[in-house]
Amino acid sequence: MLQLAGLAIARGGRTLLRDIDAVFAPGTFTALMGANGVGKTTLLATMCGVLAPASGSVMLDGADIATLDARSRAQRMALVEPTEAALASMTVDDAVSAARFPYHRWWEWQPSDADHAAIGDALAATELTALRARELGTLSAGERQRVWIALALAQRARIIALDEPTTHLDLRYAIETLTLLRRLADEGAVVIAVLHTLEEAASFADRVVIVGEERVLADGPPALAFTQATLSAAYGIVIEVEARDGALTFRRKTTRPADESAGRE
Repeated sequence: MLQLAGLAIARGGRTLLRDIDAVFAPGTFTALMGANGVGKTTLLATMCGVLAPASGSVMLDGADIATLDARSRAQRMALVEPTEAALASMTVDDAVSAARFPYHRWWEWQPSDADHAAIGDALAATELTALRARELGTLSAGERQRVWIALALAQRARIIALDEPTTHLDLRYAIETLTLLRRLADEGAVVIAVLHTLEEAASFADRVVIVGEERVLADGPPALAFTQATLSAAYGIVIEVEARDGALTFRRKTTRPADESAGRE
């Protein structure tokens, strides 16, 4: 379980978010949402121990994450970022195999049966098995994004945090990626993903956390978090929300200029 208590984050001398209290339990898929620049990516990195909070704490299974070494964190948490750097000449297989480093001491690297199984399962789940011998420099942006997700799966972490996991993916792979994340949550993982598309979050996440104005604007199931008032506050535009056939639909509300409608009955 991941718990945030009184968390505040700041970058460049500016506070982005403050007074964040939240618990992320196993078996949940949380969509982290908000306008660009409000601190979603920074919050995600802070939750994973990559960045230190300005105040407050991040607790992982009852232990302050600041007290855990990188190896211990990596065995329990995976952070997938779309801008991860990699050597162009590295193969897909080598990149995904790197996820198993936290399970070995640096002087005793010898792949085990568990390593082979984790790597094979991750490649199969992301449909990369046929590409495992390809160099990363020869892949499309979408294929590389799937490599980073495969790396997180091979890590076998129970907390998976992803920053815009559908970036660069076409519709098919975006849906398949979100379906995979939904399945991982259903199997007991904690999945937290920064998403930008309201429809994706409404369809796949069971919880939505919307941040803005230096705070949490909404936290709950999509049907409760996605309100016209909250979305207007978060994004600065009026978005109409409608429940139709068991699904949420979204539409930007447009108003007719006053001078255009003047004199009409």
